[in-house]
Amino acid sequence: MMNTNKTTYKDSPLGKIPGDWEVKRLGEICTTFKSGYGITSEEINAIGEYAVYGGNGLRGYTNKFTHEGNYFLIGRQGALCGNIVSVIGRNYISEHAIAVQTNDKNYNSFLAYKLDFLNLNRLSESSAQPGLSVEKLIRIKITLPPLPEQKAIAHVLGLIDSAINTNNQLVAKKELQKKWLMQVLLTREKRLKGFGSEWEEHKISQLGQIVTGNTPSMSKPEYYGDKYCWATAFDFKGVYIDETDIKLSEEGKNVARIVPRGSILVTCIASIGKNAIANVEMAFNQQINAIVPNENFYSEFIYYMIENSLHKLKEVAGAGAVTIINKSNFETIKLKFPLIEEQTAIARVLQTADKEILLLKTKTERLREQKKGLMQVLLTGKKRLAI
Repeated sequence: MMNTNKTTYKDSPLGKIPGDWEVKRLGEICTTFKSGYGITSEEINAIGEYAVYGGNGLRGYTNKFTHEGNYFLIGRQGALCGNIVSVIGRNYISEHAIAVQTNDKNYNSFLAYKLDFLNLNRLSESSAQPGLSVEKLIRIKITLPPLPEQKAIAHVLGLIDSAINTNNQLVAKKELQKKWLMQVLLTREKRLKGFGSEWEEHKISQLGQIVTGNTPSMSKPEYYGDKYCWATAFDFKGVYIDETDIKLSEEGKNVARIVPRGSILVTCIASIGKNAIANVEMAFNQQINAIVPNENFYSEFIYYMIENSLHKLKEVAGAGAVTIINKSNFETIKLKFPLIEEQTAIARVLQTADKEILLLKTKTERLREQKKGLMQVLLTGKKRLAI
């Protein structure tokens, strides 16, 4: 519950802060700054007694520990620089993290949220390989509310984190259920009620027209605009592609290869087997082959079948520094299909699973935005909690 009482503010080295807040260096607040230790992949397994943590969270388990207590970790290297992870108990902390503990361990959570909000990655000592040192962390100045308010803020943010974690667990459960459904339905291990006809093997070339994309010349800016979608692997973010980062003009469309809505796009260079359905008329680059299905094949069923047959695509990919499936090899891949009525029924079951997963992921994003907004006002003193 927000406090409606008017807060008076004062000047500080970090700008205006509430009158009862103070500014302290991190070294004044914390008693412990412990760097982690190196650990080999052979020492990390799934059944060790102690959790192994790095700057990005849990890495596995081992049978030895380096730290004990109530800590939070600060990622110290590379892309993990500035990441915050809370840990409790006996753990192994890797060299990618610094374990930090406050003078009063009851308020570790508040400080973890505060440092996460401050984005410590901006303090990195190197642009080529970002890194943080204990010496630099000790000197960081932060604004602190009274201890009861610290605890209240951490409690509110912790409730949102709990909701996010619970929701993510539901996402993981639903994704496992979908994976199981794909496995049993697309291999005929289980059949939907009312269907019993034999499945027939078809080459991808028999599913419809196969089109390899192209790239309108980048040296001709008149080919690019905001009218027609032109997909690359970066646009594959779900079952359907509705929008693309890059679009073509009318002139660009005339030199591109356009496929209709409902075509299945499959990446065949580097990231082999990324798969999506064009939800609008669309062009695409040469790393992608499209299947424009005929009347005997259902787009969504083809999508799920390819998603479940990634191993077959990789088998025909050529060896080399960059894996590639050329159009002729792509067309020869064989998959088994039922009649279109069963294709449609199976696809709808899997679409329902995907919709449930999407709803849960959308809820997670809303919770994250809510948490971000609360951090912005509570960790700066713009709004106060009733204590």
